[in-house]
Amino acid sequence: MKLGIDIGGTYLRYELLEKNVIVEKESLESSSLGLCAFLERFLTCNSNITAVFISYAGQVAKGKILSAPNIKIDRYDLQEYIESKYDVELFLENDVNCAVLAEAAFFQSKDICAMYVGTGLGLGVVCGSHLLHGADNIAAELGHIPFKRSPFVCSCGKNNCVELFCSGSGLLRWKQKENLDVQLSLSGLKQSSNAAAQQIYNTFFEALLHTAGTVVTLFNPKVLVFGGGIIDDEKAILTQIQKKIQEYALPLAIKNLQIKKTQLKNAPLQGAFLLKDNYV
Repeated sequence: MKLGIDIGGTYLRYELLEKNVIVEKESLESSSLGLCAFLERFLTCNSNITAVFISYAGQVAKGKILSAPNIKIDRYDLQEYIESKYDVELFLENDVNCAVLAEAAFFQSKDICAMYVGTGLGLGVVCGSHLLHGADNIAAELGHIPFKRSPFVCSCGKNNCVELFCSGSGLLRWKQKENLDVQLSLSGLKQSSNAAAQQIYNTFFEALLHTAGTVVTLFNPKVLVFGGGIIDDEKAILTQIQKKIQEYALPLAIKNLQIKKTQLKNAPLQGAFLLKDNYV
């Protein structure tokens, strides 16, 4: 049997597979849930599990958790600890890296980038059928490229990260700063008659185009797929991106580019099950 887990700051979702058929699945609140403690309880009760695949909303490398601002960490050396106590293989990867593996399989693309805008801003890159890792498995940390200075400090310690403008957490900070009584969504900001809300929306969209153009120019993907809760909320955003992307990206890089919205309900979890063939 195989256990797949997708854990973020709000939820832990898991699926238990037997011969690639889901036999159990659940979604749990993760705010006070330690991943290692959850795994130990689960593995103790399910001795037939031979492999564990984890999509993690944080920075990880070689089976270890490096950083996760929104998740309770009860064990950093997760792979070594679990594999030493239980007869299982454990694969641990960043959630958007997992997502792009699922997107690559769905779109049957060897060169694809997945930009996910949710609580944070993440990027996964597959080039020539290979997942991009970097020396410390933190390549393509898109949310932390510089954009412009803000009155806020990012979880990484800087005040100019693009994630401070182009993410759910960023939108919440700006909403609170401006004391706005509007729905925390792109459509809510866009439709508001408040000038500050309109400015927050416009800056979000500028930041999104800035990062998308950077991604296309750097990685020259065949497919650029957008996902995440913030993107899902705005129906017309894909059309807007397609109209404006040429102002931000190298023209040759967008000549054959396909811009898509994800069609997958839980790409990080689907991609986690593909980690065995893409693990470093």
